[in-house]
Amino acid sequence: MKHRSISEIFSAFEKLSVLVIGDVMLDNYLWGKVERISPEAPVPIASIQKKESRLGGAANVAINIKALGATPILCSVIGNDINGRSFIELLKQIDLSADGIFQSTERITTVKTRVIGNNHQMLRVDEEQEDDLTPSDRKQLLNRITMIIAKKKIDVIVFEDYDKGVIGKSLIESVVKLARQKGIPIAVDPKKKNFNHYKNVTLFKPNLKELREGMKIDLDKNKIEDISKAVNKLCNDNKIDTALITLSEKGIFYVDEKEEKLLPAHIRTIADVSGAGDTVISVAALCLALDIDTQTLATLSNLAGGLVCEKVGVVPIEKQQLLDEAKRLKLK
Repeated sequence: MKHRSISEIFSAFEKLSVLVIGDVMLDNYLWGKVERISPEAPVPIASIQKKESRLGGAANVAINIKALGATPILCSVIGNDINGRSFIELLKQIDLSADGIFQSTERITTVKTRVIGNNHQMLRVDEEQEDDLTPSDRKQLLNRITMIIAKKKIDVIVFEDYDKGVIGKSLIESVVKLARQKGIPIAVDPKKKNFNHYKNVTLFKPNLKELREGMKIDLDKNKIEDISKAVNKLCNDNKIDTALITLSEKGIFYVDEKEEKLLPAHIRTIADVSGAGDTVISVAALCLALDIDTQTLATLSNLAGGLVCEKVGVVPIEKQQLLDEAKRLKLK
């Protein structure tokens, strides 16, 4: 599918359905002011003025995809607990389907609570369980994924891995086999544990830290030749079509079967990098589904990741803002 202009690409997003598989969580925020130090310990006192719960992890990818006009279908395992019920309620509030969500009695729902004082993150408190899914839970999740792929039109599959145990080697292999049978491209946002289990996927998007940890090599972000060698080896060894490496302030480096290139980052006032990777993989996956060339895919993903870093907290990309920015930079 070819599109002549950036506006046509953004309009085409609205026709896409995306299956998002991965670790989901609740992102809780405590917003307040800091004006003094505690007399009990040398720590700041945050006077809380607002509390907020948002969907996080792979759910943030689904929210980004929805914000871009496409239809996400989220598949994950959460706890059969009060936080799990809150998660389902938040899905309903923003009109996201819970058909792919399985509530397990064997797990707790992952919660990350951030304390924001004077618009700066002061502290994060995590409640989580990182064990792999039990065989029974893994079977339940795979059954839901299989049913969705069989019954619905899926244009691209996203693995959003946070190393919390939902994704494992056997699940990856089963979903990749199903996708290849259906001709569905797969985009992956990996973490360390499953890094080398993602074989025969279409697009692989680690950041530099994940690349270092996954390949067990030390890489300097200023030495692009070394990064290039590592990424080409990764693609050859794991039969990956395209790799997209996010390099924070350096930009994005991509490798596909035709070329490799470093796209520099645009100058931004960075407020918070939380969730930027979710935004990058969301844009990349939609472009992948439309068979957009890699340079345009990488450029749009790079732009989107930078824009969300200008805002505090985990927030989705604004479609119109991204489109306006792309037009300003005269993307074709």
